[in-house]
Amino acid sequence: MANETTRTQQSLRDRRLSVLRRTGIADKQNSRLSLEKPPPAFYWIIIIVFLIVLLGLVMVLSSSSVTNLHSGSSAWSMFTKQFVWVLLGTLAGWMAYRQPYSVWKNGKLLGTVTTVIVALNAIVLFKGQFINGAKAWLDIGPFRFQPSEFMKIALILFCANLMSTRHRLVEIKASVLLPLLIALGGTAGLCALQRDYGSAIIFAGIVLALMYMSSMPLRQVAATSVGLFFVGVLVLNYAQRASERLLAFLDLEANKATSGYQVYQALLSIANGGWSGTGIGSGTSKWGYVPLAYSDFIFAVIAEELGILGTILVIGGFLLLVFFGIQIALSASDMHGAFIAGGISAWFGIQAIVNIGGVVGMMPMTGLTLPFLSYGGSSMIASLAAIGLLLNVARYAKK
Repeated sequence: MANETTRTQQSLRDRRLSVLRRTGIADKQNSRLSLEKPPPAFYWIIIIVFLIVLLGLVMVLSSSSVTNLHSGSSAWSMFTKQFVWVLLGTLAGWMAYRQPYSVWKNGKLLGTVTTVIVALNAIVLFKGQFINGAKAWLDIGPFRFQPSEFMKIALILFCANLMSTRHRLVEIKASVLLPLLIALGGTAGLCALQRDYGSAIIFAGIVLALMYMSSMPLRQVAATSVGLFFVGVLVLNYAQRASERLLAFLDLEANKATSGYQVYQALLSIANGGWSGTGIGSGTSKWGYVPLAYSDFIFAVIAEELGILGTILVIGGFLLLVFFGIQIALSASDMHGAFIAGGISAWFGIQAIVNIGGVVGMMPMTGLTLPFLSYGGSSMIASLAAIGLLLNVARYAKK
């Protein structure tokens, strides 16, 4: 009798799930039934991001206190704002985590969100605020934010949806390559017009990484890479100030008093930290020697005050974050989730490389923030929302 009851319950459960699938409610219901225990990568990502964000809060306080006091405000001013942004970013991440990522297969919803974000970036061209040479910030009432940070998420969702639905057509240029190039041209082009060349590089990197992940023909990936390189050269020739700043790393000694001043001072700060560091709060970079020490150049402050340990923590943290993000992509239950996880992993990996490479003088200094560490509300909220999406994909990972 007990066995008969069990079989009846299982049969009812199967029929109920079948009905849910036919009525389109399957994904959310199935997530509760299929994932009793998330994979280890799920917990590792939470731990890594928590530690990086915590380190960022400490270093923002350390690097901004002197600047705040000189401006007549509280030494805790930027730290307080950053903490609020972390809370808002955590809320955004929680919302992205709770809502099944399959909702972004809805073309109408994705199209509406993407249109709004692109429109905000277009408005920046006319009503944006110039900060540090880029016209990338928009003021809405008392709030100032950078729409291009949220456009990164929109681009990843668009590409993931496109590639997952047309993955069998990757060799047909009109089906996959052309829409990708249009999306890349629109997003990176808007950033270039805003003179935010660093974000344009990130958009290009994300699209190229997703093209490679989708097994598109290598000739298409190579041709796109070469085309982007020549476009970049043309932009540098057109924007003389950007060219001087981006290429200053090639001869820092000659440019240390002009376009290479920030990077040169950052290197001096890193050298001052040595192996053991000067100790948190004891660095010299924040005393005006390194402009934007709490933002673009926060890695230099970490290296100076925490020494080699700080650099290992930061670089190792991002390497592990990308590694576990790729693991989630490989174990995703569908291609849509795999491309979302892969795109987010590429975003954080590329942006960390570009920022750190620029600070240490090995790459052009693009003015990009270091995710989770640099001071800035838009970057923090968008980055934590992306982590929520990544964890969302992990919830559905194949066991």
